[in-house]
Amino acid sequence: MAAQQSPATGTPGDSPVRAEDRWSLVFAAGLISFVAMLDMNVVNLALTDIADALDVSPTTAQWAVLGYQLPLVALLLPAGRWLDQVGLRAALLLSVGCFALCSALAAVAPWASWLIAARLAQGAFGAVLFVLMPVLAATAVRPELRGRAMSVPATLGPLGAVTGPVIGGLLLDHVGWRAIFLVKLPICLAAWLIARRDAPRGGGRLRLPDRGSLGDAALIGSAVAAVLLGLTLAPDAPLWLLLTLPSVPLVLFWLRRPGGRPVAGVLRASGTAAVNGSVLALAAGFAANHYLLAQYLRRDDGESATSTALTMLAFPLGMVVAGRFGGRLADRWGARPTALTGAAVTAFGLLLLVPVDTDWSPADIAWRLAVAGVGMGLNGGPVQALVMTSAPPDQLATAGSAVQLARSLGFALGPALGTAATLYGATEVAGIRAGLTLAGIAAALAVGLLTLHHRTNRTKDAATGGANGGGSTTGTNRTIRSRV
Repeated sequence: MAAQQSPATGTPGDSPVRAEDRWSLVFAAGLISFVAMLDMNVVNLALTDIADALDVSPTTAQWAVLGYQLPLVALLLPAGRWLDQVGLRAALLLSVGCFALCSALAAVAPWASWLIAARLAQGAFGAVLFVLMPVLAATAVRPELRGRAMSVPATLGPLGAVTGPVIGGLLLDHVGWRAIFLVKLPICLAAWLIARRDAPRGGGRLRLPDRGSLGDAALIGSAVAAVLLGLTLAPDAPLWLLLTLPSVPLVLFWLRRPGGRPVAGVLRASGTAAVNGSVLALAAGFAANHYLLAQYLRRDDGESATSTALTMLAFPLGMVVAGRFGGRLADRWGARPTALTGAAVTAFGLLLLVPVDTDWSPADIAWRLAVAGVGMGLNGGPVQALVMTSAPPDQLATAGSAVQLARSLGFALGPALGTAATLYGATEVAGIRAGLTLAGIAAALAVGLLTLHHRTNRTKDAATGGANGGGSTTGTNRTIRSRV
């Protein structure tokens, strides 16, 4: 009986059992998710101001964004491996504190090299935060409440991503570019204080990553950089796509290394490779759609910045509303069918936007974005819970890093893929439609991958006689409890 009432275990080395659910830590995970995703987009609008203020070229100023994104993506998987070996509390306090410190250093940067160095360091600590989000939410409550808990960071994270340009624009107009780095400090402080008060004490001590992890980061970072550069430069000259080719052998070589084998092992053991693929595809479709529509409203439809921002906010509003119910549905109905339904609704909403035309009003675009946002809200928490509950309990951080890498890659690749697709349109509007079509196809691919995962697991359940009640994670939860 006691085993049934105990919450999920912490990361290896932490306090094994807690007597109550710690929803304050779930809220802290949501705050961390919001601020980490906000930082991916809030700086974009400030690049011109940064270049003028620090007297550098626009290309150099671009590193205020790339300096954060590249280490973030490159270190996600090594960070997961490292977090499986250290204490959650110590890693959480260190990463949140250093993330905030780097943001403050960026805000007072007197020259470009200072700013870029601060952003590179912030991206490294951001990678740790990205991995900690799902681990913190998953281990703060009992397994049967994980869908509800995972919906908090899974909703607030994309909310930070889509509201980043709006917040950045307001701060630039009324305060200045340095404020975009300072606005995150109160949120980081709140998350740090909650973690210091409520995170379980004890656990393993912090230690430096081994050399193998640094080698893994170099391989992954090189592969990601090659893909991003190839897609970014391809609109000017398609031959730049050849830059993406080295990414394949780099990834294959990494999978044969000690750092890559555990990740592949977790994906095989949990059977969530298709789920991670769906996360990447859905994030890419969303990011491409969001980027192209913002460009269309400002450039082609002649909407003001305020009107564009209000129109684009329909997506996060729909996501927030649905996110409140997505976790509850996952806990009652099952994570797999809820995530699949959310992906299908998102794909439907994105496909509704494909025939966009100049006679559409902002309201015509907004309600379609709201439909897609509802789908993302239904999908985010359940798909995260599906991954975390399927993973071996002693490898939660590794599983979390894999899904966060998939989502981050999707957000990074989406705008580049959408821009490349616009080249196939005879007119600007036709090009936007081509990009939006690609975004809808990516979302539809996510639906197919989740369907494949659902059918594969139903087949396994039938073969073992352990049906999961329509796609729930009850069987896995019993396994986790028995290990607690």
